[in-house]
Amino acid sequence: MNAEGLVEVVLPGKVEPEGLEIRHGAVPAAGPGQVLIRMEATGVSFAEQQMRRGRYYDQPAFPFVPGYDLVGTVLTTGEGVEPALAGNRVAALVKVGGWASHVLVDAADVVPVPDGIGPAEAETVVVNGITAWQMLHRKARVRAGQTILVHGANGGVGSVLVQLAQAADVKVIGTASARHHDALRERGVIPVDYRTEDVAARVRELAPAGVDAVFDHVGGRSAVDSWHLLAPGGTLVSYGSASTRDDEGSKQWPVLKLLGRVWLWNALPNRRRAYFFNVWAGRALAKNRFRAQLRADLTQVFGALQRGDVTAQIAAQLPLTRVADALRLAESGTVAGKVVLNP
Repeated sequence: MNAEGLVEVVLPGKVEPEGLEIRHGAVPAAGPGQVLIRMEATGVSFAEQQMRRGRYYDQPAFPFVPGYDLVGTVLTTGEGVEPALAGNRVAALVKVGGWASHVLVDAADVVPVPDGIGPAEAETVVVNGITAWQMLHRKARVRAGQTILVHGANGGVGSVLVQLAQAADVKVIGTASARHHDALRERGVIPVDYRTEDVAARVRELAPAGVDAVFDHVGGRSAVDSWHLLAPGGTLVSYGSASTRDDEGSKQWPVLKLLGRVWLWNALPNRRRAYFFNVWAGRALAKNRFRAQLRADLTQVFGALQRGDVTAQIAAQLPLTRVADALRLAESGTVAGKVVLNP
């Protein structure tokens, strides 16, 4: 059954995409509480781009197998796991390890993928969908009729966020470079060009009383501007520091600086809130609650995909062995949607 053997991509250190290594080995056996998944789709997200540079704030020591999430079929189940899980298509958020033909995952961490959703489609909304859903509904708690600002509205998380917001009858202003504006307008988003326009001034024109929420993955100066654009009662959700992608020095510092700002802003008596969103927050303290929320939220996102509220944006599909090309493409900034890897 597992005669095909294991193929995985190894990140040996800080390398150019061509420095990633393809390794072959034996397919592992599912241990107690685990399932063995035959990967059908995994993706390239910003996290792996950061890990390749040694810039992701809690990445493991080199060498390791990257791959933040995956979709596949359960091949075998370990001791203590419902055997009926075998043969089902599931999704899992793993942080590392997804770029492999076969992946071991705790059975409690897999979420069923509904019938009628293909593996690549499902893959586009695993980490991006959970992130977007939780920021929108668990942190900002948006309501119909509100106005939000989404930075990078054409990006992996941004594009899902925009669609989920519109399904909730929320008005969206989105930043993106000019070439993405037509696509954003078709989606009903008011586009702002962050390269040529003064974003803060333009947003103030569009929402003179301020916006109800800002979703900011840029960090640094942008997070400060975002905070000042909030209406009373508004929420800033910061979820990255893309502006420091190519910086040298401490990979923790941009995050710590942002956390310090968030703490300070929340201490001010101004009826606004700020969050630094990390999809893994709470897992160490309350694993069962974390898993239950993740399953509930991803199930909601898959439901939105089934209804057509969210469209899967697949930028390209490439085999695992062409991971260098996939990473180059994802990092080029020229594609819309997610670069998906197949076995």
